[in-house]
Amino acid sequence: MASSFNEKKADYQESVNDIASEIEYGQDQFVDVNRENAGSSFLAYFNVVCVVAGTGTLGLPLALKQGGWLGVLILCLSWAMSIYTGIILIRCLYANGKARLTTYKEVATASFGWIGGWVTFFFNAWILLGAPVLYMVLSGTNLNDLCKGTAGEIGVVPWTIISCAIVAIPFVLVKSMKEVAWMSALGAAATLIVVFICLICAAIDKPNNINVHHDAVIWDMFPIALSTISFSFGGNVVYPHVEASMKKPRDWPKVVAGGLSTCAAMYFITAISGYLIYGDKVVSPIYNSIPAGAARIVAVVVITLHVLTAAPILVTSFALDVEEMMNVSVERFGKVKEFLIRATVRILTIVVVGVIACSVPHFGELMSLIGSFANCVLIFVFPVVFYLKLTGIRNKSILELAWCFLVVLLGLVGLIFGTMEAIKELIKAFGS
Repeated sequence: MASSFNEKKADYQESVNDIASEIEYGQDQFVDVNRENAGSSFLAYFNVVCVVAGTGTLGLPLALKQGGWLGVLILCLSWAMSIYTGIILIRCLYANGKARLTTYKEVATASFGWIGGWVTFFFNAWILLGAPVLYMVLSGTNLNDLCKGTAGEIGVVPWTIISCAIVAIPFVLVKSMKEVAWMSALGAAATLIVVFICLICAAIDKPNNINVHHDAVIWDMFPIALSTISFSFGGNVVYPHVEASMKKPRDWPKVVAGGLSTCAAMYFITAISGYLIYGDKVVSPIYNSIPAGAARIVAVVVITLHVLTAAPILVTSFALDVEEMMNVSVERFGKVKEFLIRATVRILTIVVVGVIACSVPHFGELMSLIGSFANCVLIFVFPVVFYLKLTGIRNKSILELAWCFLVVLLGLVGLIFGTMEAIKELIKAFGS
């Protein structure tokens, strides 16, 4: 009897807590997304880490080589600013007070009409599809290199196609961000392993790198380094769907702060140790700086595993955007037809990714061009602009407005100089 009473008391308390959290999160009499089968905040944390960590872990030592030690300060600023914009972007989803918006595009549409919506969707789609294309190229290259001298050396293109097929299996079968969270945990662990491999091997290799040069700041290259650092925290494109997959949306500030802080910790480890030991001789990705051998092979294998687990998260976010626009739901089509439509959309998506990865010339340089533009505006500029438009300016403190100005300024500087450098790379690539 006492046990039954305690269970009822616990259920009642949980209901009270849920109601309290809804009121706290602005959801009293509010139409939210269906969270019946939502996942834990811990799984959402892994989604954030897996998507964000891959963009900067391996390349930031080169950014310090380009800009000098002052880049560490910019890394700290980008870390703090990306946490802020990740929080306010999700606040924008609830800003109308009636129903939760579902996508970044809807936030832009609510702020600046259909033009703003489609401009944002273009940049969003470019990142959500462009990054997996580069991941598939990297995976194909790595797998072919690992099989060099064996029957498995079948070429980069066949291995790229195989990589796409591997990604397609979870992409087509799973429906939401919650269901790819286990892959996120695997990808996050893979990135952490690579970080420690690079750290340990670099420390062992330190006696062999005596005459290395370090700079406090290299002003002529610093803007390029700034643009690289500033969009190494690029996860905003998937945040609306990650938050929608959470059972407790009020935990989002903790999730995004924890996820980005984990990424920042890995960034500091690889960036500082890589530049400290190899100096002006460091290359990107950082594992190419460590001595050849078993450790480097393991790092290549593990980072390949990471890109194969990160790609489904990005393309799933894109597919959810498209399915939302097409109103693909079980309520409208029924379970079987809904699955067939969803599977068709996703198969076509992965085919497009595969075709681009295998055939488009100089895609890396083209991705750098639009990526440097898109990432900076999606991470730093748009969230602040949309937030101020939807929630007002006069109700913000002078301190918060000054912070918003600095966030937008960093985004614009990264955008301008990153785009200029990417254009130079693209002209050079076509010229050769």
